Amino acid sequence: MRRDARARRDALLAAAAASFAERGYGIPLEDVAARAGVGRGTLYRNFADREALALAIFERDVDEVDAIVARNQNYHQSMLNLALAGRRSMTLFARIAIDLVANTENMIAFEALGERLARSLDPLAARARATDEVRDDVDGAMLALALRMVGGLSHNPDAHDRAMQELQVALELVMRGLKP
Repeated sequence: MRRDARARRDALLAAAAASFAERGYGIPLEDVAARAGVGRGTLYRNFADREALALAIFERDVDEVDAIVARNQNYHQSMLNLALAGRRSMTLFARIAIDLVANTENMIAFEALGERLARSLDPLAARARATDEVRDDVDGAMLALALRMVGGLSHNPDAHDRAMQELQVALELVMRGLKP
């Protein structure tokens, strides 16, 4: 993809994520395009429909998970970084899920994305099992569930001090439950 096309696509993803979080999933896509500084045609050349746009936002978030896991940090630091990175995504997903009526093709894509997230977390689970930080049955799917549980606490991902304390306490509780 050309650099300018990538920049427009990235602007659309950022604008859509912010718009969906602020005004809900039903926001007119023309408003998303305007916020991104592009026309409707550019939006529809990149995304077939609203659900494809939402899916692309979450695909980008899983790419961020891949990057965090690839850093090979210790289990605790990785989980904290993943929980922090996932706060905005979990809040957005909760907001979108209320209105989401996915067609069969998009539901298959959303389910595949969930499976990809679990596979992305498998290396972290393997490292944590090898150092006896988690039980032998803990895999990427369990870590994804734990992160969703913790991420679901944050209704305002921009709130910092109190939300950060709650997130750390919740993460510690969940991580204790995964220990051998």
